[in-house]
Amino acid sequence: MKSMLLMAALLLATACPLRMAAQGPRSIAEQYLFAAANAERARQGIPALRWDESLYRAADFHAVQMANRESISHQYAGEPDVSARALRAGAHFSVIAENVAVASTAVIIHTAWMNSPHHRDNLLDARVSAVGIRVISRQGQLYAVQDFDQPVAMLSYDAQERTVATMLESSSHVTVVPSTPQARRTCAMDSGYAGNDRPWFVMRYTSASLNQIPATLQEKLDSGKYHKALVGACAATDSKNFTAYNIAVLLYP
Repeated sequence: MKSMLLMAALLLATACPLRMAAQGPRSIAEQYLFAAANAERARQGIPALRWDESLYRAADFHAVQMANRESISHQYAGEPDVSARALRAGAHFSVIAENVAVASTAVIIHTAWMNSPHHRDNLLDARVSAVGIRVISRQGQLYAVQDFDQPVAMLSYDAQERTVATMLESSSHVTVVPSTPQARRTCAMDSGYAGNDRPWFVMRYTSASLNQIPATLQEKLDSGKYHKALVGACAATDSKNFTAYNIAVLLYP
């Protein structure tokens, strides 16, 4: 591994483009930073990052701004912040972070990130699982942007409801009946319920993942008082561009 990194380091004076049919890093510098990040994570027992094209597009937009200005910043006047850039590039996420740098080689950039507590924390954050890296060469300097996130799958309301229903039935004795417009309307309400069929308990929650039932809801299910459930999904809004699911679970005796 060390010999491979050394060979890459000898080629990093410029960010020469590679001809690649598959999606992934486009230059030697980007390849190095991607491999180096995952090598650091492996040493810490943290899962490897996968390459994400949406994050690459977001990083590319910002790297162009830095190279054009021959400076580094996380946001220039009039430019969207990293979350807005990523959303516009097609990413949907619950966590997002960014590293930026300028130096003559990618080896120096990676070393600088690892020696900076904030940048190191981003690179070794176990909460993120995807990355996009863009490096632009300008006047003998490499302008690098490294965007990380934890992707959130975009699911239809039907798919969200089916996923939660499966979880409920596998972890309790309740029968989940097909969702209704009233369940979705209940999800969108701050309190109370829609329709005439009064539930004994309503649980509303917002989450970036549908693979776990909230502890409070699980306690209700474990009580044995409830035998029927309805699940409703509704729009999740977040002014900071983060993606989440809004769910309501209605329990009946």
